[in-house]
Amino acid sequence: MSNIKSAFNNGKAFIPFITCGDPDLETTAACVREAVENGADLIELGIPFSDPTAEGPVIQGANIRALNGGVTTDKIFDFVKELRKDVKVPMVFMTYANVVFSYNADKFISTCREIGIDGLILPDLPFEEKEEFLPLCHKYGIDLISLIAPTSNDRIAMIAKEAEGFLYIVSSLGVTGTRSEITTDLKSIVKIVRENTDIPCAIGFGISTPEQAKKMSDISDGAIVGSAIIKIIEKYGKDAPKFIGEYVKEMKSTMK
Repeated sequence: MSNIKSAFNNGKAFIPFITCGDPDLETTAACVREAVENGADLIELGIPFSDPTAEGPVIQGANIRALNGGVTTDKIFDFVKELRKDVKVPMVFMTYANVVFSYNADKFISTCREIGIDGLILPDLPFEEKEEFLPLCHKYGIDLISLIAPTSNDRIAMIAKEAEGFLYIVSSLGVTGTRSEITTDLKSIVKIVRENTDIPCAIGFGISTPEQAKKMSDISDGAIVGSAIIKIIEKYGKDAPKFIGEYVKEMKSTMK
């Protein structure tokens, strides 16, 4: 099994999402290192895709910039291999089933193992179709991380029972993006999760402020932040790493 559970050993986990190659892989590497240095417990790395259906305009923009900059899956694999020389926290890829299929699923997942990736999040993979990838993930010791949405209803218990690594609880309906408030009844979702598994759960989609991160981590085992981080990278470009470090430090400190 992977190292993912260790991310939740030191209290509430802060999980930043960073798109690989936006604006370039050197900047991505510096952002990851700054995030880890300032308290990130697990890093979610996005492999860009031309049609990212779960993403709002902010992360879509990051995907387009990265692809226009010439990033490829192979370049990302080499980049992670290099990053793993000094970055010790768990790292997972978030991408789309199509990316894995077109690369060759066996080759993709076995390479994840070789370079030190701990888990895989595929937001467009329905729970009922996960058998397409699960045997390969088990073969190579990669956790296939399940998502629970506000619409999962009576499927929550079923998904929780079979969860690996950590459970990604989607805070709101719709695509990723910062939100002024999160109104979903997340407590009742987490309650069902807790009744069916001891795997940690973290909440993502829409979290951008320290107050939101604290609120979400009070309910669950951690908070996942994507769009707010991508906005910093979009604003500062190659100078973003320092600002990412400051942001992560602030978010993490309120969650303690």
